[in-house]
Amino acid sequence: MKHPWKSRDNRPLQTSLTLDFLLFNCMLLLLVLGVYLFIQKDITHMILDKRLTDPNLPVEAGQYLDELGEGPRSAQLLHSGGWLELLDSNKQVIRVVGDKEDQIRSYDEDRLFLGLENRKDQPYYYSIAKIEGDGQAAWLLLKIPRDVIKVSIDNELLVSYLNHSVFFYVFLVSGLILLLIFVYSYWVTRRIKKPLRVLNLGLKQMMEGHYSTRIALYAETEFLRIGESFNYMADVIEKTTEEKRRAEKSKQRLMVDLSHDLKTPITSIQGYAQALMEGRGTDPERQTKYLNYIYSKSVQVTKLIQHMLELLKLDSPDFILRTERLELGDHLREIVADTYGEIEQKDFQLQLQVPEEEMYAHYDPELFASVVNNLISNALAYNPNGTHLRVSVFPEDTEIRIEIADNGVGIPKELWSTIFDPFVRGDEARSTASGGTGLGLSIAKKNAEKMGGSLELASREGEPTVFTIRVPK
Repeated sequence: MKHPWKSRDNRPLQTSLTLDFLLFNCMLLLLVLGVYLFIQKDITHMILDKRLTDPNLPVEAGQYLDELGEGPRSAQLLHSGGWLELLDSNKQVIRVVGDKEDQIRSYDEDRLFLGLENRKDQPYYYSIAKIEGDGQAAWLLLKIPRDVIKVSIDNELLVSYLNHSVFFYVFLVSGLILLLIFVYSYWVTRRIKKPLRVLNLGLKQMMEGHYSTRIALYAETEFLRIGESFNYMADVIEKTTEEKRRAEKSKQRLMVDLSHDLKTPITSIQGYAQALMEGRGTDPERQTKYLNYIYSKSVQVTKLIQHMLELLKLDSPDFILRTERLELGDHLREIVADTYGEIEQKDFQLQLQVPEEEMYAHYDPELFASVVNNLISNALAYNPNGTHLRVSVFPEDTEIRIEIADNGVGIPKELWSTIFDPFVRGDEARSTASGGTGLGLSIAKKNAEKMGGSLELASREGEPTVFTIRVPK
């Protein structure tokens, strides 16, 4: 699993921006810390010499004159480790308030003045105040250990010890923060703009007709979903465009083939009709032959037009499909029985394999009968007498498979890819000897697909032609 800080692929945009904002705050914190250290380093003099005592602890002996160890200030002093000494006029210690930590019992003026200097190397802080009155005590001496006195820094004093003005440092910090905000904003904008640029380029290429365009995004989840939707849309458009192109091409070829197939019999009809009109068929036998030929060609033209209309009807959006859940076995037996006369006439050997149990499927009875009749008619038309014809039914889990196979001449392999296209025949190309229109298999395949099934061509050993119809249950 990828760490969220290492990669933004497949990461929600909200999470990504949140993590970026946290990173920005960390950078801002480091910037402030760096500026603080810079300012600390920029101070030219140490100000420890200018320390002030903690304001919560009175450090002047005169503040204790009214208590002499019996008040809250005295308690605070004793708690901090300090004490009070009462001296007589000769500087002798006559009383101690608190725990005295040194052994001095008397002071001369030199020692006392030296202590009041409060140098760094002194162990105690000194302060003295005169006691007014007729009592024995004349002086009050305050002592506090130097290591327990808390210190604070006088800000005005600090400013005086900086190399630059306060405005300089404010301007510097503000400028660095603004620079960081600008860099962060540019970075985030660039990260969002990059996938949008890829999407815009893809859309531009699609608008120019390059429907094979696909995009690959390495960004947050929202952008990935947009990219997937774009690629799906491109797939649909490319597929639709290709189908439209093939339909237009098929339509053009259909018109050319239809014109060719109509022209040949009509030309023959015109020729024989003209011969009769000019009196070239004088004997009754020749007249009958010419009339029979005119009739057969007119039947062929009629059949071609009917098939053409049927094919166009299947492609029409107004076509109504009437599918029902019906028993298929008996219906198939009836269809084969209707063609049995033609099968016997051509001396075909029929093998009908339909299970005895009932088999139900969803199909249109008329379309299904058209598909089966077409395949059987093709087998009778293109194969010699005595051909073995097999019609078998195989129930499966979700569909019923019907096979119509024969051991006749078969269909050339080079025609397999186009055998279901209009005006393609299994015999010699464009031969009309059999009277076929070349539309039968195309109509049969469309009928099967309209019912939600399929029609496929295959071959097996001993059966070069095997048509398989699949009908959903």
